[in-house]
Amino acid sequence: MRLILAFAAVLLASAGVAAAADKENTLYIDLKDNCRVVIEMRPDLAPKHVAQIKKLAREGKYDGVVFHRVIDGFMAQTGDPTGTGTGGMGDTLPAEFSKQPHVRGAVSMARTSDPNSARSQFFIVFKDSNFLDGQYTLWGKVVSGMDCVDRIKKGAPGSGAVAAPPDKMIRVRVAADVKE
Repeated sequence: MRLILAFAAVLLASAGVAAAADKENTLYIDLKDNCRVVIEMRPDLAPKHVAQIKKLAREGKYDGVVFHRVIDGFMAQTGDPTGTGTGGMGDTLPAEFSKQPHVRGAVSMARTSDPNSARSQFFIVFKDSNFLDGQYTLWGKVVSGMDCVDRIKKGAPGSGAVAAPPDKMIRVRVAADVKE
């Protein structure tokens, strides 16, 4: 009996450690109408990209940044402080491609034609987009709030350019830093 209780205590303690680790790798994006998107970040797939996202979130750099390119049925892109799709924040990052598929809710880094040019812009896919697999650094997945993502204002057919006023990320935080 003591052995079972000791084993249960070890399991509960390790579950607490796992929960803390999960909060460190969970991103909250607050959108309009008190809608929250929760992203499970994947440092096992893209450690440098996750580190940069967390750094920028902790510095408040994503707060107020718009979704400048939103293509209905494909993806919503954000992370450019200029709101034009031509800017970025932080250092350029080397590609961290993986075999993880771009399914609905996948979160990947945007980049130029240079695979090693990602900085701060990222996108969330509305539906499975396997043609992106192995070409873009996937660093997370929406685990809650995909209905919020679905409601982001869509852009023009083709280009995805969003007419004013575009929707924005009101506040972006690493869950471990949020006291609720």
